[in-house]
Amino acid sequence: MPTSLQPTERMFTLSDFDFQLPEALIAQHPAPQRSASRLLDGTASNPVDRIFRDLPGLLRAGDLLVFNDTKVINARLFGSKPSGGKVELLVERVLNGNQVVAHMRVSKKPEVGTTLTLECASGHNDGFSATLLGRWPDNNGTLFRFVLSNHSGDDPYTLMERHGHLPLPPYITHSDSAEDAQRYQTVFAKNPGAVAAPTAALHFDDALFETLDSMGVKKAFVTLHVGAGTFQPVKTENLAEHQMHSEWYSISPETQQTIANTKAAGCRVIAVGTTSVRTLESWAQTGQTQGDTNIFITPGFAFKVVDGLITNFHLPKSTLMMLVSAFAGYEHIMQLYTHAIAQSYRFFSYGDAMLLTRR
Repeated sequence: MPTSLQPTERMFTLSDFDFQLPEALIAQHPAPQRSASRLLDGTASNPVDRIFRDLPGLLRAGDLLVFNDTKVINARLFGSKPSGGKVELLVERVLNGNQVVAHMRVSKKPEVGTTLTLECASGHNDGFSATLLGRWPDNNGTLFRFVLSNHSGDDPYTLMERHGHLPLPPYITHSDSAEDAQRYQTVFAKNPGAVAAPTAALHFDDALFETLDSMGVKKAFVTLHVGAGTFQPVKTENLAEHQMHSEWYSISPETQQTIANTKAAGCRVIAVGTTSVRTLESWAQTGQTQGDTNIFITPGFAFKVVDGLITNFHLPKSTLMMLVSAFAGYEHIMQLYTHAIAQSYRFFSYGDAMLLTRR
């Protein structure tokens, strides 16, 4: 059992963030209604079980909720090599000139210059293909750079929307469906580019927003395009050896001003989801309002913006477990997770949520 020392008094290792999760608690489908999910109130010393629609009772006028307005794209593409071998692409990022950066799953990697024939949606036969240009970001990169094209010269977003599949997380066992197309997307999703949803915001619906608006709780938006790296467990016992993945973010002048006004009024900034935390704290650290971030938040991190956090339950040994432990305190997080498992909370993307305050 880990000791009760403060985070700054001990060195955390990967094993500290491991826990046993019954497979039955991994949510495979969303709750019947968005705000009908459970909410574990972790703002006090002892956990309190609530329903997500109870959230307004835990907030107060002047609080600012900061949401990530990224939109999940149909980033999973299936196709074949000229030899007939099957290939699967997961588009991570869209570049200029109809180029994309993608993960590639294939038995034998094709040579640079090879054109893959990609599967078209039913009713379409527009010559959809991907030509391999090389690795990314350099010759030693783990991702691949392609040019997507069809007979009509459509851009990658159009091609993925028409022919691609929603990239459900690896722990969801069913193929993407009409339900997923609606529910694995926030009600305010705006800027396409993510391959994973900002899942804490999936619990918000229009009725809940109306209640929050009426009581004077404000909202603001940032954009961070969530990458597939968010699902990757840390593999090095020494956390300092972990190479964090990069994700692109942006904060508008309007959101910056709203945050400044909230702080000046002595009110709380509450991030909805760890992606909002990463965006806000990256901005606070660097002063950059747009660009790539590979910020790695572990216990001992000095938060500068975020006062509260709404988040789902995360994978063992993940960077997100480390982030929430840094935010709310390691022992408190482990207490909350133990309670959640004992009370059969639903975990991960389609699972339940918790509310935390900064330690």
